[in-house]
Amino acid sequence: MDNELQNRPWWDYLEHDLQELLRESALLIKKVENWKEEFHDYSFVVFPAAKAYEGFLKKLFYDLGLISEEQFRGRRFRVGKALNPELPMRLRKTYGVYYKLTEYCAGDYGLADNLWDTWRQARNVLFHWFPNEKNAISYDEAKEKFELILSSLDKATKECKIDIKRS
Repeated sequence: MDNELQNRPWWDYLEHDLQELLRESALLIKKVENWKEEFHDYSFVVFPAAKAYEGFLKKLFYDLGLISEEQFRGRRFRVGKALNPELPMRLRKTYGVYYKLTEYCAGDYGLADNLWDTWRQARNVLFHWFPNEKNAISYDEAKEKFELILSSLDKATKECKIDIKRS
């Protein structure tokens, strides 16, 4: 799996710590498959990759000029808020990366929707608990969510024409 990750078009774009997080999820997927124990929830397999996804998105938004250096380096910028297509109008100018991304993509909502859906399914649902929503996932679902993250990185890299050498 490590070679497979390193052959992805976005691998060299990522910071070393983000690469390590993706490696950890890939390693967990391999190791957990052979465990005799069964768990109620395999979210822990996806957590490192979800964290790497967040880092990738922040870097992408910054490199595309969709967020400021202060937002990129600061502790207050929230990817989930910025990518939310239902962000209130009063916050869109400051935070509305979803809409800035659609403008960048010439009015096409495909990439923004893909990044948002991946964020919700492979990050938010896994990290939060609500009384009426039991978001435990199976091992197979964990693998699917990991692949969803990788697929979204592929799509963003291709559609945003990231200059890997410049980064």
